[in-house]
Parts: sequence; C-alpha cells; structure tokens
Amino acid sequence: MTDIYVELGSKKAIAWSLEWPGWCRIRTSEAAAVQALVDTQGRYRLIAQRAGLEFAPGDLVVVERLAGDANTAWGIPSVLASAETRPIDTLTAQRHVALLHASWDLLEEAVASSPAHLRKGPRGGGRDRDEIRRHVIEAERAYARKIGVRNPPFDVNDPTRLKAMREEIAAVLSKPSSGEPLVAGGWNASYAVRRMAWHVVDHLWEVEDRRS
Repeated sequence: MTDIYVELGSKKAIAWSLEWPGWCRIRTSEAAAVQALVDTQGRYRLIAQRAGLEFAPGDLVVVERLAGDANTAWGIPSVLASAETRPIDTLTAQRHVALLHASWDLLEEAVASSPAHLRKGPRGGGRDRDEIRRHVIEAERAYARKIGVRNPPFDVNDPTRLKAMREEIAAVLSKPSSGEPLVAGGWNASYAVRRMAWHVVDHLWEVEDRRS
C-alpha cells in the first residue's frame, strides 16, 4: 500500500506520493489524477530501478486532501501535506536524492536520444527538445535558491557548471532535516525534493511522449 496525497484546485487535481518523489500526475479531477498515477507505475519503476530501489506500490490510498492555491490551477504542486513537515532522517533523505539523481540522468539520456524537434500538440504548441532541457535547468537554478543554493546564470550546455549545481543541491537534500524551511522564506527538504523531482519527471515523460 502507498499513501497518496491529492491537492485540489478549481481546475486541477494533483495526486502524488511523498514516498516516491516525482511520482505525481495532474488532471482535471481527483479520480483522473489518481488513475494517472496507476497508469504510470511502469514508467516510474524505471526511475526507481535506476536509483537501485524496488518499486512495488501496491494499492494507492488517498490519506490527505489539500486545498489548492493559485499555483494548483496552473498544474504546479505547491501545497504541503501534514506529513511533509515532519523530520527526515539521513536514510530517507539519501533515498529521495537517489530518486532525484535517477530522474536527472534519465532526462539527460532521453534528451540525447531524441530528435531536436518534437511532435507538436494539437494546436501546434510545445517546446522542442533543447528548450525543454533549458527550461528544466533554469527552473532548477531558481528552485535551488529556496534551499540556500545560489548559482549565477550559466550556459546549460556547460557540464561542469551543471554538475556542480546539482551536486550542491544533492548535498543539501541528502542531510537529515527538521521539517522546517532550510532557509528563511524557502522550502523544507521534503517539499524541495518533491517539487524538483516532479518537474524533471514531468518533462522527462513529455520528451518521451512527444519524440515518437
């Protein structure tokens, strides 16, 4: 059995797992969002396997429903569950970071094996491959400030700078934490790793879906 949390907004429902950062789906209703989690178990299993973890979620049980905010309406998970304010031990923190690392690696591999121009949506929209990657990295640089990691803008194709930033993020999130924000006005570790992993996985699956 896996605990699931649902963030409910006026237009969107976001279902996600605290235990498995990045396993998160956004739909127009709770039922559809939870079903989307069920439908993506096989895809998320590849991330867990890359992290060296066994993924056998069993039944999904909604344990908390959260009132969404303005971000929810845009399909951005932004509301903390009550369980996310609890302390995190070293083992849990390192497990979460292993899943984040796996997500990073799989996105880089998907980008490397995909055409530069991805299939457009029904209205002709959607970023191409390199734009998606740039968007993920630049968002990550902004997210990192929420945990006290600051980097000036850099060329996303500079592997040294990208590796250094991600190593800083991983180092912070690998430590045990109290459940409080890591910096004033910032995020706590549980939400930070969930938000970062969600964004990477969401775009990983977008690249995979739109390259065919």
